[in-house]
Amino acid sequence: MFYDHTKILVKAGNGGDGSIHFRREKFAPFGGPDGGDGGRGGSIYFEATNSLNTLIDYRYKQQFKAESGAPGVRQKMHGSKGEDIVLQVPCGTIIRDAQTDVLIADLTEPGQQIMVARGGRGGLGNVHYATSTRQAPKESQRGEPGEERWLKLELRVIADVGLVGYPNAGKSTLLSVISAARPKIANYPFTTLEPNLGVVEVGQPRSGDGYDFVVADIPGLIEGAAQGVGLGHEFLRHIRRTRLLIHMVDGSAIERDPWTDFEAINKELREYDAELAQRPQMVVLNKMDIPEAQEHWPEFKAKVEAAGYSAFAISAAAHQGTDELMVEASRRLHELAREEAERAAAQVVVDLREGESPVLRPMPDDAFTVSKEMGVFVVRGKRVERMVNMTNQDSEESMDRMQVQLEKMGVTKALEEAGVKVGDTVRFGKAELYWGE
Repeated sequence: MFYDHTKILVKAGNGGDGSIHFRREKFAPFGGPDGGDGGRGGSIYFEATNSLNTLIDYRYKQQFKAESGAPGVRQKMHGSKGEDIVLQVPCGTIIRDAQTDVLIADLTEPGQQIMVARGGRGGLGNVHYATSTRQAPKESQRGEPGEERWLKLELRVIADVGLVGYPNAGKSTLLSVISAARPKIANYPFTTLEPNLGVVEVGQPRSGDGYDFVVADIPGLIEGAAQGVGLGHEFLRHIRRTRLLIHMVDGSAIERDPWTDFEAINKELREYDAELAQRPQMVVLNKMDIPEAQEHWPEFKAKVEAAGYSAFAISAAAHQGTDELMVEASRRLHELAREEAERAAAQVVVDLREGESPVLRPMPDDAFTVSKEMGVFVVRGKRVERMVNMTNQDSEESMDRMQVQLEKMGVTKALEEAGVKVGDTVRFGKAELYWGE
């Protein structure tokens, strides 16, 4: 089964809590605090690999949770670190945040890795809070919660050339002729139910005298595919990565006009993604071993060339014109690669001449916002949420320290200006407190 999109939940491990412990040894009369720190929680990574072709591994298991860090112990011993999780996905996988739809990563190369959920920091033990005037602190820090988020995974096959066209136009047959791929071939529409990939070799690539490229057979599109009709809408995403399209048209169809079929498919590509309409195309009239296709060829060729495309006549089943078609596709790919390199070089020169480059200004960790939602005051901010969530609420000393930190950060003043009163509920991330306690 070709499973190319899914939604999963990832939860990094929480940091271990710091320890409150004091030395009580026979020959150590001035023992003092010796509580160790908690261990960091495990993080979650994605890694691209060539050993997978689909996202089927994420169909039945869609929640992944990394191991939490162990709490600190006596004698200043740290807790153990939580085990990281590395989830493997096929090359060509796009990862987005499910809530905001923001792109997180596009993994295209084998071994490429990205962290999607960071493990929480371990809490500090009471040994860190000892001072000359406070030699027996009963205060420690809780572990930081690990990041949790829903992600959307979307696979787009990586291919240089995409075969598009109506069902039964001969795309699978052509792929089987030009490569070692063996897709299912039958004389009825929608034989192909999932994209198939094949590697085409022109010349002798292994000896350095030739060129090879990947061709993707995209399941048949029909009119209305961009709106979800037929099978094509499920696989239109895969065409976005291709650099060149080979648009195959069935020349033997009696009930349909080849030029009408060609325009209908282009219309669907344009409605799905405007950039696809600008993608270079090689237009191929297939089944030239049949008299009907031979009759359609002169008029079809004239219309295609008048529209600015190059037209080719082949018979995939009879192996007629397929080699010439692949040689021309190889030449076009070389040209496109050279044009892309020239555009990239020109863009770099323009940026250098203008002397301007984008300046990224990340939001400071101290930044926060205060809002009132359904009667609850909500404070959002990276540092303040982390500080409150890591405060040991069972320790009076820890709560006193938190109040001082909130005042220094300006949170107390901001809440008072927002109208907070004693007894109101204030939420910091997942922690809820009653103001004034």
